[in-house]
Amino acid sequence: MPDHKYDKLKRLLREMGSVMVAFSGGVDSTLLLKAAVDELQDRAIAITIQAPFHSRTELSEARHLAEEIGARHILYDARQLDLGAIENNPPNRCYICKQTIFGICRSIAGENGFSWLADGSNSDDLDDYRPGRRALQELGVRSPLLEAELTKADIREMSRRLGLRTWNKPAMACLLTRFPHGVRITEDQLIMVENCEDFLRNLGFGQLRVRVHDETARIELEDADMKRFMEVDIRTAVCGFFHSAGFKRIALDLEGYQCGSMNQTG
Repeated sequence: MPDHKYDKLKRLLREMGSVMVAFSGGVDSTLLLKAAVDELQDRAIAITIQAPFHSRTELSEARHLAEEIGARHILYDARQLDLGAIENNPPNRCYICKQTIFGICRSIAGENGFSWLADGSNSDDLDDYRPGRRALQELGVRSPLLEAELTKADIREMSRRLGLRTWNKPAMACLLTRFPHGVRITEDQLIMVENCEDFLRNLGFGQLRVRVHDETARIELEDADMKRFMEVDIRTAVCGFFHSAGFKRIALDLEGYQCGSMNQTG
């Protein structure tokens, strides 16, 4: 059970004194924000970045979750930032983006008297391809969940016990991860992908991705959802919506949902 790890997390937060939490509204940052508010009260605050490659649905969800937790919440509009270095989706996109975004967040934290900026990285992230971690380390961003050795399973279990409705929320990621590296991405394409993923979730599918290959949508679902997806009514509805969104071809990936599948080579 993760109790001793959660106790360590609370101790770390108390030692930090005050913290600004980079808050996406996902499983990890929600637990971190909850713990920070419980331990530090008004010496904890959330900050959420609004950018074209962040889901509008998730932005709205983050607002509601911060309110439910009782956290003060800063919404920073980064839509006008010059992020031209990532418009062609380079392999080091995550590093460049986090250098820019978290650099701004760290400045805002300092300007508002917060000792630390913290993110929701956990110990499982060390086993994944995470080029943005280097940027966080260079900027001095703390990762209290990681420092407390909490895994994703631990975080879900503690979230469930604390009554956080994110405990079983599917993993989310920046919309740029839906596209191959080296491909120029427009805001219209990001909206198209977000709308198609929202449509699938509204049909009751959980963990999923819509990956883009030119004019083809490659849908990744969990194995348990594939049989239902193949029902005629579902396929007809999906094809109709995806075609209207702008895709010419729609494919179901028989290997199912894979975290970071666009990072694979060969």
